[in-house]
Amino acid sequence: MAKQTYTKTAYENLSDFIFGKSLYPVQLKNGMSIGGGTVYPEVNFTLPTMTIQKDTMPEVIRNYKEIITGICERAKELYVPGFVAEIETLPPLTENPEWGIEVCKTVVDIVKEYEIKHGVKGAVRITPNDIREGNDLVHMWRGRHWDAMLKTFEGCANAGADFLAIESVGGKETHDEAVMYCDISKSIFALSVLGCTDMNKLWPEIVGIADRTGTVAAGDTACGFANTAMVLADKNYIPRVFAAAVRVISAVRSLVAIECGAKGPHKDCGYEGVYVKAISGTPISTEGRTAACAHLSPVGNIAACVADIWSNESIQNIKLLGGMAPTVSFEQLVYDCRLMNEATARGPEAALLLRDLHADSDSKLDPQAYVLRPDVVLEISKELVKVDGYYLRAKKAAALAFAHMQRASEQGSLKLDDKELMWLENLAGTVDEMPDDVGEFTENIIGECEKLDPKKYDM
Repeated sequence: MAKQTYTKTAYENLSDFIFGKSLYPVQLKNGMSIGGGTVYPEVNFTLPTMTIQKDTMPEVIRNYKEIITGICERAKELYVPGFVAEIETLPPLTENPEWGIEVCKTVVDIVKEYEIKHGVKGAVRITPNDIREGNDLVHMWRGRHWDAMLKTFEGCANAGADFLAIESVGGKETHDEAVMYCDISKSIFALSVLGCTDMNKLWPEIVGIADRTGTVAAGDTACGFANTAMVLADKNYIPRVFAAAVRVISAVRSLVAIECGAKGPHKDCGYEGVYVKAISGTPISTEGRTAACAHLSPVGNIAACVADIWSNESIQNIKLLGGMAPTVSFEQLVYDCRLMNEATARGPEAALLLRDLHADSDSKLDPQAYVLRPDVVLEISKELVKVDGYYLRAKKAAALAFAHMQRASEQGSLKLDDKELMWLENLAGTVDEMPDDVGEFTENIIGECEKLDPKKYDM
């Protein structure tokens, strides 16, 4: 399959860039159209605190049965037009593919049963945990970690999963160092050189599995990179302008999945999905205020601006006053989606008003929200696609992010204190001084990456 390249954005007009509608919707066999005009809820769930091993697998399966049955029942009671259930396998469920496949089949079977008996349309996204970390990792693209991941993908696809997704970790060992020291050069290296190389190895494999099994290769996310920075910035451990720039840079990496043949919906915890949608026109899943059960963020409303699926990130199967937590979280998603879909039904003026209210309510208060504004996303995206090569595109992404934040601060449309402004100036200066040649850049920085084993990336 020829690799897709993007030299212009899919969207030209800001008025077309909105929730519920993508230029290339994903059609499912049950009639659900992701990006076809309706925003669907995507509920992500996980186990309560417990040990996962062979003798506890019956309890693992019991939990997943309880979770998805509660969600399907609530979907029926609330007249939900369709929903997505996401299974993010915990590490033991990927390390032992047969366990992850059994969990997937359990969820799929119940979703299909409710569709047949009650007309509740549902789809299942499987997101195998990327286990390619640790001292026993032999290589990023061979060995037991690689083999187990691909076996989990294929087995879950054959078990009936609709969407294949992942939070891949190529370059994460180096990016963790970058975040710790607010090293923007090392961040760009991790995301564009290491990360994009890994994506170009991993995603043709996932797309191949999707083609063989009749499933949809959906998308990747820079959760382990940009979300790590976001959470640390929220705790005031690192500058918010640094985390905001990392978010924009991460879009260069996440777009590679689409270039390799993924169709969307891009995965929820990749807030950079707004850039992926702007450039490629594929549908995206996003999360915001409803993800507070998993992590806090400064982007609770703005994340909904162009969502095609609205997600909760992940929630444990624990008891709340209203019911089991996954069911409660699902209900919150349903009501958010109802509001967006009603705005769409009332016409473009109402939908655009709601989109802009979502944007304006967050964007002044934090640079991480500001770089997710639909107008800012389109402006930056139109410049990014003019640049060829992952490294140069990532470098441009950082420069554009800093320039937009600086301009917004000067115009009074973004609040930045003196400390953030100092960091902004210093980080932008560092990017300006980086060489344009990726070979020179790599040679300069690779020796500074303490945790990187270049041989595991064939370097």
